[in-house]
Amino acid sequence: MTGHIDTHFHILLVEDSQVDAHLTRAALEENRFAVSMHHVTDGIEALDYLRQRGQAFKDGLRPDLILLDLNMPRMNGREFLTAMKADPNLSDIPVVILTTSDVEQDVIASYKLGAAGYVTKPVDLEQFIHAINQLGNYWFKLVRVPHS
Repeated sequence: MTGHIDTHFHILLVEDSQVDAHLTRAALEENRFAVSMHHVTDGIEALDYLRQRGQAFKDGLRPDLILLDLNMPRMNGREFLTAMKADPNLSDIPVVILTTSDVEQDVIASYKLGAAGYVTKPVDLEQFIHAINQLGNYWFKLVRVPHS
C-alpha cells in the first residue's frame, strides 16, 4: 500500500454505474491517494460541471484528471471527449478512459479523440484496486499535471 502524498488532486469521474463509482472511490481511498472526487453520471452532466465557471473552479476544484467511462446514456464517453477537447478552456485536462470495453476500435478511437490513457476495468475487485493503484501512482506521483 502506498503512503499519502503532499499534493491534493481533484478527479472528475464520469461514470453511469453507481457501483463502479463506489468501487473507484473505495479503491482511491484504499490506496491512500490524496484526492477528492466529483462524480457525474454522463457526458452532458460532465460538460455542465466543467463549463459552469462558478465557485467550484474559483476555489481550485477544477479537475486535474478526468476518469471517463465510454458507455453511458444521453452522451457517451466518445461524444464527451470530442466536445471537451474542442473547448480551449477544457482541452488541457487529461482524460483517462476507465471502461469495461477491451475492443481495439474503442482504444484507437479514444486516443484519436485525445485521451491520455485507456484502462480496461478488471472484473475482479482485487485487480480493480490494483489497477487504480497503478493509475494513481502514475498520475499522482510520477507525471506532472497542470494545476489551475
